[in-house]
Amino acid sequence: MAGEEPIVSGMAGRYATALFDLALETNALDAVKGDLERFDTLVAESADLARLVRSPAFSAEEQLRALSAVLERAGIGGLAAKFLKLVTANRRLFAVRDMVRAYREFVAQHKGEATAEVTVAEKLKDDHLAALRSTLHAVSGKNVDLNITIDPAIIGGLVVKLGSRMIDTSLRTKLNAIRQAMKEAS
Repeated sequence: MAGEEPIVSGMAGRYATALFDLALETNALDAVKGDLERFDTLVAESADLARLVRSPAFSAEEQLRALSAVLERAGIGGLAAKFLKLVTANRRLFAVRDMVRAYREFVAQHKGEATAEVTVAEKLKDDHLAALRSTLHAVSGKNVDLNITIDPAIIGGLVVKLGSRMIDTSLRTKLNAIRQAMKEAS
């Protein structure tokens, strides 16, 4: 039935599919997901690591040496570490964040969960996260995994993408709407 399986295509989708199948076979879905999310967070928070991941200027060997040190320091091992090293050896590290996102979608679909992309201006408190999860659960009827991005440019409020729905209550959007209305009124 249309819409029941996540549509993940391209190279990132193929890698994520292979990893998902292997993790499912070895009962390591959650362990791999946790390790990949930790790595994804490291890439998002470190400009140097992001440059290493994206830049074709580094050889596969240089990337592999640096990545091995990062994985060891972060305590990422097992299947996730082997996967990341394989991706690096195959010169596909530039697409790793898309692979992580696709893997998350496969796990969520397998567990009957939904993933919401949430953008906030600053880190949310635990009680706000719980309220947001609860509200999204009530709307979707599924357990909702939150993928949170912090973007101070939205000034305040939040932007939530859940499936094909998007709700933008950011202060930036409201200010832009006011600015546009004032231009039209002039």
